[in-house]
Amino acid sequence: MLKMNVGFVDRVVRVIVGLALLSLFFIYPGAAWRYGLLVGLVPLLTGLFGTCPLYTLLGISTCPAGKA
Repeated sequence: MLKMNVGFVDRVVRVIVGLALLSLFFIYPGAAWRYGLLVGLVPLLTGLFGTCPLYTLLGISTCPAGKA
């Protein structure tokens, strides 16, 4: 199991950004560039699971429990 390293505010922002990008994917069904919006899955999933692999590699944690 991955260690939680994303704090509450960070998680909320990630979920909102992820949902916004994914909603644009469905709003523009004919656009060829819309598949780039699937990158919204990354912030959505990291926000939902509370862990960010990039944060782990860089040794960053915005989670207050991880700082103790």
